[in-house]
Amino acid sequence: ALAARVHDAARMLGYRHNAAASALRRADGITASIGLILEDVANPFFSAVHRGIEDVARERGYLTFTGSSDEDPQRERGLAAAFAARNVDGLIIAPSPDDHGYLADEQAHGVRFVFVDRPPGFLDADTVVSDNRAGARAAVDQLVAGGHRRIGFIGDRADLFTAAERLAGYRDALAAGGLAHDPWLVRHAGSGGLQAGRAATELLAGPDPPTALFSAQNLITVEVVRVLHALGVHHAVAHVGFDDVTFGDLVEPAITVVAQDPREIGLRAAQLLFERLDGLPGRSRQVVVPTRMIRRGSGEIPPPGGP
Repeated sequence: ALAARVHDAARMLGYRHNAAASALRRADGITASIGLILEDVANPFFSAVHRGIEDVARERGYLTFTGSSDEDPQRERGLAAAFAARNVDGLIIAPSPDDHGYLADEQAHGVRFVFVDRPPGFLDADTVVSDNRAGARAAVDQLVAGGHRRIGFIGDRADLFTAAERLAGYRDALAAGGLAHDPWLVRHAGSGGLQAGRAATELLAGPDPPTALFSAQNLITVEVVRVLHALGVHHAVAHVGFDDVTFGDLVEPAITVVAQDPREIGLRAAQLLFERLDGLPGRSRQVVVPTRMIRRGSGEIPPPGGP
């Protein structure tokens, strides 16, 4: 009866339980929450990273709060400040290309950090990344082995760690195949959209066009496929993408990709974070998650006249 009267009074007064305030009142200072700052939660890659993190956090009884930085350093800083103001116990960040020394004070006050997809700038923290360079080399090795001698590269912003590593893998494969690096064949198109489509069109409409394309990011791959089909050359120009895309096995030809394991990246990042929250000391660690080639047909198209 007393509980019922308390409930009725709370309802009349408009009281709502504040879980965050309750957490902040814990004697140990733990809020059982972590913040995630991802490039874009709508990107399938980061959605899978998010799921891997969330699965581990749920097992530990932690809540996750997520925001998209859009690769904007100021937006990232704002999200980090907002999460810190809510006393999250740790942050997992897919960093923008910036100086992350601004997080040093929070780190000194006990907030734990793990970075995913790319390492931070000017901050010592655990990191989980894909084997970008080796994966890109495997993709372009296949095209070289198939007889292609002019291979275009369309990647993300040049200042991003992932784009730089994948370009390095592309160049490694060319060098191993005895092919010269032609800067005209390299385009940085941001994270997809019209820029990626224009880059693919310019390459294919050039005076000495490539016979194969390597698209170094999943949203860029989508745009390259659209251009290849729009130009009617999807059965004539070989194409390998970095990172899988949801319709990769449904188009014709199906898309050959170097697949990352984003859920594994999320799982490993959350595991590293909780090890730190449990008190693990020591130097920062970097976990490199392998990639794998999925051959579906587009990457196996030979150059004109055969290999």
